[in-house]
Amino acid sequence: MAKSWTDGAPAPVALKDHAHVNDPLSYKIKKRMLGGPLNRHTLSHQRLKKRYALGILSSDCISSSAYGSEQILIALLPAFGLAAFTLLMPLTFVVLIILTIITLSYTNVIDVYTKTGGAYIVSRDNFGPTTSIIAAVALMLDYIVTLAVQASAGVLAIISTFPNLEPYKVEMVLFVIAFLTYGNLRGVKEAGKAFAAPTYLFIIGMYVVFIVGIYKVFNGSLEQLSTNQEGAVSIGTEQGLLSAAAIFILLRAFANGGSSLTGLEAISDGVALFEVPEAKNAKKTLIIMSILLGSLVLGVSWFAHKLYALPYESGSPTVISQIAKSVMGDGPFGNFWYIYVQFATTLILFAGANTTYSAFPILCNFVATDGFLPKQLTKRGHRLAFSNGIIFLAVGAVIFVVTTGASVEHLVAFYALGVFTGFTLAGFGMARHAKRNKTDKWRTKYVINTIAGSVSLTVVIIFSIVKFTEGAWIILLIAPIAVVSLVRLNRRYVREQAVLSLAQERTRATSIARHDVTVLVDNVDLATVGAVRYARSLNPHTLKAVHFVIDDRRADDIQKAWAVTPALSDVSLELIDCPDRRLANAALDYSIRATADGNHELTLLLPRRSYSRVLGRILHDQTAEQIASPISQLPRVVATIIPFDVAKLLDGGTLDVQEQADEKEKVSTATVAEPSKRMVPPANLEPVSHYSEKVIKIGEVIWRKRAHVQGRVTAIRTSPANQAPMLEVEMWDETGGITLQFLGRRSLAGLDVGSQLRAEGMVGEIDGLLTILNPNYELLH
Repeated sequence: MAKSWTDGAPAPVALKDHAHVNDPLSYKIKKRMLGGPLNRHTLSHQRLKKRYALGILSSDCISSSAYGSEQILIALLPAFGLAAFTLLMPLTFVVLIILTIITLSYTNVIDVYTKTGGAYIVSRDNFGPTTSIIAAVALMLDYIVTLAVQASAGVLAIISTFPNLEPYKVEMVLFVIAFLTYGNLRGVKEAGKAFAAPTYLFIIGMYVVFIVGIYKVFNGSLEQLSTNQEGAVSIGTEQGLLSAAAIFILLRAFANGGSSLTGLEAISDGVALFEVPEAKNAKKTLIIMSILLGSLVLGVSWFAHKLYALPYESGSPTVISQIAKSVMGDGPFGNFWYIYVQFATTLILFAGANTTYSAFPILCNFVATDGFLPKQLTKRGHRLAFSNGIIFLAVGAVIFVVTTGASVEHLVAFYALGVFTGFTLAGFGMARHAKRNKTDKWRTKYVINTIAGSVSLTVVIIFSIVKFTEGAWIILLIAPIAVVSLVRLNRRYVREQAVLSLAQERTRATSIARHDVTVLVDNVDLATVGAVRYARSLNPHTLKAVHFVIDDRRADDIQKAWAVTPALSDVSLELIDCPDRRLANAALDYSIRATADGNHELTLLLPRRSYSRVLGRILHDQTAEQIASPISQLPRVVATIIPFDVAKLLDGGTLDVQEQADEKEKVSTATVAEPSKRMVPPANLEPVSHYSEKVIKIGEVIWRKRAHVQGRVTAIRTSPANQAPMLEVEMWDETGGITLQFLGRRSLAGLDVGSQLRAEGMVGEIDGLLTILNPNYELLH
């Protein structure tokens, strides 16, 4: 083969894009709906300032203040009558005390887990994988219900402003979930700074309402609402607080109020998003978030207590909308601010729903990476989002919405159980971490986290009892089944991994005296000839063909056709009886006999004709797969299926390709390439330079001249361990590609596939492709 310009070889060229198979219809539909696929190198890590992180990560938590106090009243009013408004404040203070304890616990979590520190990670590191699965299941159910609750509450905020939309509540919630799902499948980023706006809009709106309301309270102009409202929750008669029934109802109201604390762990989950120092900034943001949440919950409860704002059976108008309407009045500014508050409430509730599309798929990714969920949940989709996790979340939320009629009251029954289970495991996990490691002030941390875990466990027990008949029984039934299922799935993965592991005795090199290849034949046609041609390329010690006889007449026809086919004249055909017509067993017996001495390695080639997907399955069997499956279990035997596309030949065409040379991706047919121009001895040789300063495009590189190029690394190849060290790096820009060859080394520090690299050196060629040998290089970041 011609190698250089002295013997007329083709001129070396830069690497060019190749063609690929035309996109199937399903991919074209996906591309049309979601947009073009995103390059994985665009998946960047964005650092957030505290003000943006507060707005983005706290929307779920802050938005729960919009319905927490209302849920307490829903439980109290039918039992205690108007005395419920008096009881509302003590219960609110209990919720705020729990908020303080859990906040202190999660500041410890952030100190220790400076990347991500949710309940799953904490319980996995401190209690082991089995306990962590309880946290995973609890959090997964929590995120699914969070999406349903936030979307439903956001729609209720709209309906409170426009009551005529009440009959379409469920449809509106399903539309919101579908819209958020579609947006996230397209690659909407939670870390986008625009998602911080709803949190601040809501906080500003409610604080203005509180300030105006406090002013009216002091000047005596704040009027109470009528308690005789059609459609409001029924008001019972006052009763004592020491009866068993009264205590039960108080506990149920407290459990409802616990929904105000959802989303507290969002900061600890996203520590890595903060600017340096991450832990310090995250702790400050967590404390600010808790103060804001506490003030909002306290403000809503206090004004509900002052105004006698009644919750309604249908869910609208909401308590928070009644407070805004009553405080701001009916004047022009009052009406404007009321609509603003409702708009901000809707936005923050929908933003809180959107946060689950980031948290849930990431949690599933962690759990699946640990082997407790299907591996498909670890893969990023068309637009770099965890698409399978997003769809999983949306389907679960839709089920809850449809079964509960988008009722926030009913959805809350599924809600706090998962939330406080996570708080419990995080608290006890951090207590164990403090006691085990005994770092600075470990006793204080141990006490704080033990209290947080104990209080959260108490809430879980209370919730399980008082909410059992309202829907908690479903969670209590589903959760253990899910935990057992995930543990069994993990055991399956562990067994599979053990089978595939590279144990020392399996990796030790062995001497195989012979490698034989056998082609299994059931017809003499193009597929068989193609398989034999491939078999020859394997350079076997012995190549033969075998036909298992299940029909004597057919076997005779195959033998005659074999004898008269010139392409098969050098391959012997062996006929083996298969009286019971069980081809898989016959192939298994043959393979065992062929490798019985322990020094033979056998490759079985099985030609497989590919037909149309529907008619092919009806008109033809799948014998190749049936034979290959048991063969793969034998040592020193490999079954290889050789596909042959019959359907394409029936269509009368060749493989369609799609050119990538231009941005329009025009479909083209195969053409014969024009001969490359030949190498000629260079005339008027210029003095050899020692460095090229100017960075040029790879497509402009000239052979035997120095070049300074820049591009993205698309491939890295290293020489085998038993050969001299060598590293080849393939680098591309928009005009083409070039190979960089580094002799005497197997790696470059900091170099990865996808890295930006700048290289300079003399351009040579290897196998007709432009190559720079041992270039000067610079990694670009």
